[in-house]
Amino acid sequence: MGSRYDEDIQGEDLSSLEDPQGFDGDEGRDGSHEGRSGGNYAYPDPLYHLKLEYSSESLYATHDSELEAGVQVMVPTRYGKDLAKVMGRVRVPLGIKPSDVVHVDRIATETDISRSAEFREKEAHAFSVFREKVAQHRLDMKLIATHYLLDEPKILFFFSAENRVDFRELVKDLVGIFKMRIELRQIGVRDESRITGGLGVCGRSYCCHSVTDKLRPVSIRMAKDQNLSLNSLKISGQCGRLLCCLAYEHDWYSEERKSLPNEGIRLHYDETNFRVTEVNPLTRMIRLLGEDGRVLDIPSSRMVRVDGKWRVQ
Repeated sequence: MGSRYDEDIQGEDLSSLEDPQGFDGDEGRDGSHEGRSGGNYAYPDPLYHLKLEYSSESLYATHDSELEAGVQVMVPTRYGKDLAKVMGRVRVPLGIKPSDVVHVDRIATETDISRSAEFREKEAHAFSVFREKVAQHRLDMKLIATHYLLDEPKILFFFSAENRVDFRELVKDLVGIFKMRIELRQIGVRDESRITGGLGVCGRSYCCHSVTDKLRPVSIRMAKDQNLSLNSLKISGQCGRLLCCLAYEHDWYSEERKSLPNEGIRLHYDETNFRVTEVNPLTRMIRLLGEDGRVLDIPSSRMVRVDGKWRVQ
């Protein structure tokens, strides 16, 4: 991200843009969250990044033989054994523990892939039936996606709702119609964007849909550290929450700022007192405002710290 490009909206409450405290990703129907954490762990090698195409969820897995990118494999997921796509080898896993790593059961056969295509046709019908039943029960639910598990008789329904929903009668109806296990998953706004996909303000596909769904929670502090305008229209995505990219760019900004002066510090240069008004880590340019009205833009290479104080060479 670059330097500040818009004025802040004074008095705007930005707290609603942040992830809820304790947010960790996909929210289950019981309100609990899947735990994710980083750390200096030892991961198996080779390690592969897999993706569930119906939900754009990331998995990390190992296999006894080499796996090529694009290959379909059968792998255990939190919903049951299912088909996943190999995205490639992983050097630095994001947001997982070694216990999260699964083992690929086998490479998918032509029969597996054919059955998956058949199920996709059935999912369209199941989507329609679900919406009809929701209307009959007058439930305040928005269906996002439907998926048939490949390796066991179960249908997943992903939905969003403003509040918790009592869908017990709805599930009874669905079981009666489909004659198999039914699982409803209430998801949050970020997860809805991850599943549906779309284009962000940058013109690229949503990070949560195309990069990874395992980013850490995003905070207003990240936007401030990147010197962005605190304007909700500029720093939030289509989901109404802070842009995902703030999370994975934040570490770089934090590291770069350690070697740069802070905004607001004062220093003496060219017989005038100056104040640092802007620091741009990307261009490594520093803007100074002098008491005499001069505005200077100087490269950070001219800034040196002597006895704990910044000076201009």
